Amino acid sequence: MNKQNLLQCIDGLKNYKNNNKLNDKLKRYNTGKIKHLKQLAFHMCNKKNRWVFGGNRSGKTECGAVETVWLARGIHPFKQNKKDVQIWVVSLSTQVQRDVAQSKVLSYLNKNWIKEIVMLSGRKDSPENGIIDYITIYNVFGGISKIGFKSCDQGREKFQGTSLDYVWFDEEPPEDIYKECKMRILDKCGEVYGTMTPLKGLTWVYNVIYLNDAQDNEVWCEFMEWADNPYLSEKEIKSLTATLSESELQARRYGKFMSNGGQVYSEFDESINVIEPFYIPIEWYDNISIDPGLNNPLSAHWYAVDYDNNVYVIAEIYEAKQTVEYHANKIRQICERLNWHKASNGMYSAIIDSAANQKTLASSKSVSELFYDNGILVNPKVNKDLYSGINRVKSYLKNAQGVAKLFIFKNCVNMIREIKGYFWGNNDAPIKRDDHAMDDLRYYIMNRPENVAPKPHKTAIQKDKERLIKKLKYNK
Repeated sequence: MNKQNLLQCIDGLKNYKNNNKLNDKLKRYNTGKIKHLKQLAFHMCNKKNRWVFGGNRSGKTECGAVETVWLARGIHPFKQNKKDVQIWVVSLSTQVQRDVAQSKVLSYLNKNWIKEIVMLSGRKDSPENGIIDYITIYNVFGGISKIGFKSCDQGREKFQGTSLDYVWFDEEPPEDIYKECKMRILDKCGEVYGTMTPLKGLTWVYNVIYLNDAQDNEVWCEFMEWADNPYLSEKEIKSLTATLSESELQARRYGKFMSNGGQVYSEFDESINVIEPFYIPIEWYDNISIDPGLNNPLSAHWYAVDYDNNVYVIAEIYEAKQTVEYHANKIRQICERLNWHKASNGMYSAIIDSAANQKTLASSKSVSELFYDNGILVNPKVNKDLYSGINRVKSYLKNAQGVAKLFIFKNCVNMIREIKGYFWGNNDAPIKRDDHAMDDLRYYIMNRPENVAPKPHKTAIQKDKERLIKKLKYNK
């Protein structure tokens, strides 16, 4: 959460705390001191498809229940409120509904807000002990909102026909039910939000939401872990951590997706290593790294380094089934836009996979020669050692002191997608799939000298410029 959002958050919570139409538990939720920043980031997000991946007891279900009550009552401190809101709360089963989502929602509702409770089973004067069908609630704008409870074990057919404003998924639903619920919000331009612990591994949620393989601008996700929840005991966290295996720990504490082999770059933290683009001075420009491809995607990224040896990935090309001439032209266009430096011969230069020295079936020249003919001077002398390269990249994502030295601009979507989906396979080697950006990143990092000293002799002008740049960066 950046500084501007934090200030907005404080203002919103001040107004929220003074709202006399809240119950005591809602007033206590994130009022006063700002405590659970990940919950606040979720509530402030304006995307239409937002998800929290959290460990057990990380606070994910709590924020889903509060979001639901805020929207139904028309008292959301960060969104445009409306009346007559229709919401579904979707659980895995009726028993889980009763014990988790239904219980949480009821705990945030005052009895005088409730117009009617309709039960599937049990007594309406004791709804917490039965299974609720729906609750109608008095909205502060004078309308009546409806919170309906659904369970995935009912099957997809039970999710048809209704027009909705919002759907909350408490834990991961089957994909067909997710798609059916997306249809239910279509005519109202509604929203879906989910809170879950990814215990099932690399399911459809991993691809559709976490990797966002469709590059949907409305998809947003956040990870919550035990340390993010200020109400958990540090002693209990330490004790429970010691009893879990590494794979269980990644899922149940950190809310991370796990395959059988685990994520190669487990050090990657999207909230830290991915940043908003900002102005990069020419003095920081370093090199371009290319993993060539003709039928497969060609991946090229532009790298910059500041005076503290932080590496920034600032631009990318990622495209398949194109010629070298096409790619060279795209590289020149980006270089011209960035005012990128040229080699002594007046050409733009880059490092490239040594396989580029091989001749293609369609040409008597190698890929390196073809790039040269099209105005790009490529150097194929790169260190391709896989394991050394992976370890070097890991140290940039998070060094021994726990500090990140590698930052990827948010617009480099293919590198971000690949790094999140890069997993170990058999024989202690990464799965050879969608790894083109991972290769060019490794070539670049391995091309940098180890223990490189910071750039020397910063002038007063350089220091002033860097201070202004970082001020702009952190104030966005």
